[in-house]
Amino acid sequence: MNAPQREPVAVAVGVLLRDDGSFLLASRPDGKPWAGYWEFPGGKIEAGETVQQALRRELREELAIEIEQAEFWRSCRVDYPHALVDLQFCKVRDWQGEPHPCEGQSLAWQQLPVQVHPVLPGTIPVLRWLAEERGHKGPTHRPD
Repeated sequence: MNAPQREPVAVAVGVLLRDDGSFLLASRPDGKPWAGYWEFPGGKIEAGETVQQALRRELREELAIEIEQAEFWRSCRVDYPHALVDLQFCKVRDWQGEPHPCEGQSLAWQQLPVQVHPVLPGTIPVLRWLAEERGHKGPTHRPD
């Protein structure tokens, strides 16, 4: 017998990039699935929102920043035990304010290979994409 189909949850994700090439990762706060794992910041896309609108709202709520522009980059689907997630990744190069952890998470600016650990499974493809773009050879993160 086949398992029931799950409706995917659409999520807008920001890949915040600084001029030096570093990018921002956030730890998942206590009380959420995969607490303590590192990911790119973002959240669910609400009904009627575009990816960019959702990302603006989520980064305001999570990091207390106002993004100027978000450029859609790539997407991928991740099947977690708790949810099927459609991740919509946007590169963000311009924002107002300094990212501040508003939800009890930790923040870390990283380069490849990332030093924070453990990394959320949905983050690993993004690290690979960044490595491809940058010509980075070798690991992108520490294995679990």
